[in-house]
Amino acid sequence: MTKSLNKIDSQNLKVDVHYLTRVEGHGNIVVDVKEGKLVKCEFQVIESARFFESMLVGRSIWEAQHLTSRICGICACGHSLASIKAGEDALGIKPSDEVIMLRKLLLYSEMLDSHILHIYILVAPDLLGVKSIVPLIKTHRPVIEMALRMKRMSDYGGEVLAGRHIHPISYVIGGLTQLPSREGLEKLYNLMLESRKDGEETVKIIKTLKFPDFQRPTQYMSLTSDDEYAMYDGDLIVNGKKSKVADYRKLFIESVVDYSKAKISKINGSSYAVGALSRFNNNFSKLHKKAKAVAAELGLKAPSHNPYLNTAAQLVEWVHCLEESITILEKILKDGLKEEGIVVSSWPKRSQVGKIKYKPNTGSACVEVPRGSLFHEYTINDSAHITAANCVIPTNQNMGNLEDDMRKLVPELLGKKTQSEITLELEMLARSYDPCISCATHLLDVSFV
Repeated sequence: MTKSLNKIDSQNLKVDVHYLTRVEGHGNIVVDVKEGKLVKCEFQVIESARFFESMLVGRSIWEAQHLTSRICGICACGHSLASIKAGEDALGIKPSDEVIMLRKLLLYSEMLDSHILHIYILVAPDLLGVKSIVPLIKTHRPVIEMALRMKRMSDYGGEVLAGRHIHPISYVIGGLTQLPSREGLEKLYNLMLESRKDGEETVKIIKTLKFPDFQRPTQYMSLTSDDEYAMYDGDLIVNGKKSKVADYRKLFIESVVDYSKAKISKINGSSYAVGALSRFNNNFSKLHKKAKAVAAELGLKAPSHNPYLNTAAQLVEWVHCLEESITILEKILKDGLKEEGIVVSSWPKRSQVGKIKYKPNTGSACVEVPRGSLFHEYTINDSAHITAANCVIPTNQNMGNLEDDMRKLVPELLGKKTQSEITLELEMLARSYDPCISCATHLLDVSFV
């Protein structure tokens, strides 16, 4: 490490992190302080555009969930469910209560999988003073083995519920193409019961780790419901005010910046946060009692304005999702699943193709995925082909808030910490949002001449 990186300078700072590590995708952190003035503070998303919204145009609404699940390898189930819900909204289809129950179970499974990955693989190395999980395999082998065991449990949930771990294939508009096997559900139930002990051990471990102390109140947006800790459905809530999902375009405004391929979103002209901490702050009273107990043990109180504690909120949600999943599985194993009302064809019958006239319509939907509120919206024509599509990704919505956090954090650290220490805290701050950068890339407006 060079002397300049270890030098405390209260007037000048240059941070240039190219390819932030331990996040999904490629992003840069660029900060420039000259003579005490913060002249640049950017989180640059440098991934190539993905073109998914353009690819959807002209495709049948019945295949949209299979295409959009490819947007992300981590939130594939969330994208699939948001797509299915938007398609059903456009077509006027209402799934059965059992289908909704199975969708919630799948969403919980993905939340369990992603949260434990972020806690142990992406964040823990920072809190333990190492650069990656690799040194921890030698120094904390039993913990790493436990983390992988917890992840295998949720991986199996995706396999038994949706046909495979990522990019689900059996969840479609109106229902499922096949029922999950009872044998698989029994195995998943037993794995989840065994995971309770691993969850308790994880709480003990996280409780011993020290997160950076940083406070910046912001706007927190999430789904909310009077009936449950909203993840699959509900109204949108921000600053205590509710609005319908269909009105999301009126609630926040997206804009393009010239240094990033991820859009910046604002509500009331200011940045806002989505994700586990936002859900925790907005819906704490609806958490499972065991999750509330974990929050108390970790010292996490709503509202929390420390973005680094998004990781602690993820652990609280991990416990909530585990307990809710166990409750659903107990009901299914007791009552069974009836094929009628659940199993549907993924496409209209071949004999009906081209003969059915649909009502041209626009449908929208939102589900909570590990990183926050995910929106899909499709407009269809009378043959149910998509004529317009819009996908709003949680990481897009968090980018402006992350930059505002950085703008407050840098002056607080300047003159107190070295350049390398400030750089690490900025990297940790970005990682605390659990950004899924590949999901976040959008096509910029381009004029061909």
